[in-house]
Amino acid sequence: MDLSIVIPVFNSEEIISTLVDEISEQIKSNGLKAEIILVNDYSEDLSWEKIKSLNKKYSFVKGINLMNNYGQHNAIMAGLNHCNSNYCILMDDDMQHNPKYIIDIYNKLNSGYEICYVKYLKRKHSKWKIFVSWLNNIAASILALKPIKIYTSSFKGFNQKILLNIIKYKEKEVFLDWLILEQSKNIFILDVLHQERRSGNTNYNLKRLLELWSIMIIKIKTKSF
Repeated sequence: MDLSIVIPVFNSEEIISTLVDEISEQIKSNGLKAEIILVNDYSEDLSWEKIKSLNKKYSFVKGINLMNNYGQHNAIMAGLNHCNSNYCILMDDDMQHNPKYIIDIYNKLNSGYEICYVKYLKRKHSKWKIFVSWLNNIAASILALKPIKIYTSSFKGFNQKILLNIIKYKEKEVFLDWLILEQSKNIFILDVLHQERRSGNTNYNLKRLLELWSIMIIKIKTKSF
């Protein structure tokens, strides 16, 4: 299989079908053999029912239903353990990541890059979230010696070698970007236009962002890049 697309889902019943439909168009129009893995992170709405419906509609859609809310990174990890492809792409469920860029990320990986991150152009996040993300990037660059040009966005891709090393990690708390970045320096940065969220509100408030930041700092430990 060419590609696995892993998407953590939380309270997205109104937009998840649209997202999968648009991804399906990109997959089919580019002749890729792909799978979409939707990980329901204990949603409080009908997201799981939507996922089951999408599984019936599309043979390449898989659903994982978590019995507790484990957070974005742990939900993604659950999905990664079910990937069966040469390359893997991670993206959000809120339509702020345009599915058209899936093919661009795939092409960069297929051309020889081991990891592909994105750089958002014209970000649609609130000012406070942009500021916290900027601060997060500075802190990560200093504390973990991460190249400052690499913005650890949730829209990214990597090859099978990276995937197989990531899923060896079995600790409860996980910060995916450290697991990804410690594997390779062969990284491409892709410019993408950021989109408005089409429905609902962001699942990340300041408290959750700060919690994720604390995990990031704890997990730095002896990482080297």
